[in-house]
Amino acid sequence: MKREAAIVGIGRTTYSRNSGVSTLALAREATLNALEDAGLAVSDVDGMSSFAAGNDSVGVHELAYSLGLDGLYYFSDTVGGGNVAAKVVADAVWAVEAGACEVAVVYRALNSRSGKRFGTYADPVAGRGGPVGGGLHVGGEGQFTAPHGYMVPGQWFAMWTQRHFQTYGTSNEDLGAIAVQYRAHAANNPHAIARAPITMEDYHNSRWIMQPFHIYDCALEADGACALVVTTAERARDLKHRPIKMLGHIAYTGKAGNNDLWDDMTCMYSHFVGPRLWDLTGLKPKDMDLACLYDCFTYTALATTEDFGFCEKGEGGRFYRDGRATYGGDVVVNPHGGLLSEAYIHGLNHSFEAVAQLRGDADKRQVKDAELCFVSAGAAAYGSAMILARG
Repeated sequence: MKREAAIVGIGRTTYSRNSGVSTLALAREATLNALEDAGLAVSDVDGMSSFAAGNDSVGVHELAYSLGLDGLYYFSDTVGGGNVAAKVVADAVWAVEAGACEVAVVYRALNSRSGKRFGTYADPVAGRGGPVGGGLHVGGEGQFTAPHGYMVPGQWFAMWTQRHFQTYGTSNEDLGAIAVQYRAHAANNPHAIARAPITMEDYHNSRWIMQPFHIYDCALEADGACALVVTTAERARDLKHRPIKMLGHIAYTGKAGNNDLWDDMTCMYSHFVGPRLWDLTGLKPKDMDLACLYDCFTYTALATTEDFGFCEKGEGGRFYRDGRATYGGDVVVNPHGGLLSEAYIHGLNHSFEAVAQLRGDADKRQVKDAELCFVSAGAAAYGSAMILARG
């Protein structure tokens, strides 16, 4: 059985630095908003797909029950971070196309700023979080690096960035161009947490996090949720908005997902995903009207911009500095401001933005006549990407 599926609704909460509510409350709000946007009822939902890194979210079973649903015919809780933010959308599309369900909700909810993240620990007795200081427990391969203080993503990616610096002569000027560009885009996004423009001077004068990363090189951790609704193309004809279709999706994981085992830190999973996705769809980077590229760090955006073929290897910095990644350039990258300026909703907000743009609902940041959008998710050793199209 093969049917066509389409994304027909999008919803989100306010993105903030402290939501003051649970991840369940955030997931409910985003889901209800997405269903209202689609013109569907809660009772229409018979599938759900989400992802979480550890216990930082709420599972589909709990969300479905809280919404009053008796059960689900398709359910998927994927373990992973932003690396799977495109994959969970693709999974829902494939579930609908296979006939496993009729209406699937894809969501991500997290309190990544006010809740449990790196630098906090879970008290096994009281069940609460608190600052590091005797309560941090590290297992697996991390037990060999933690004693040296090497244990959080910013440190891992700082190492990768230094390799690109050494190999291609990349500099903080190149990274800063990305941060400044995405912030300029966020200025036209009322949902972005950080909208005040920054200059290159602001970037260079900002505090170091771990060299070569300044604070503006790092994703904006936030509290919030967003959701998408997927159903059949046939049903989409009678709904409120233009349907958005997925033309193709590819995921890749290598070296057991271990960043430190990767052979060449000047490229990422995207080195493998890009060529295969272009071959699958018959499309090329030049065909894309916009791209929502995963940007947990400026270097992630730079490396994947190169790997996916939007520019030559080693030219990522110049690509941004020359204005090729904005309105009037080759392709508009992260018109919402990305994870660096809108909010770090683990990358699912990239899919939200892609749908809004392709529907023509992006207001002041709208990319003119947008028909094709490239969406990526992840960094380093594993990730995924897909191409969405206006139906």
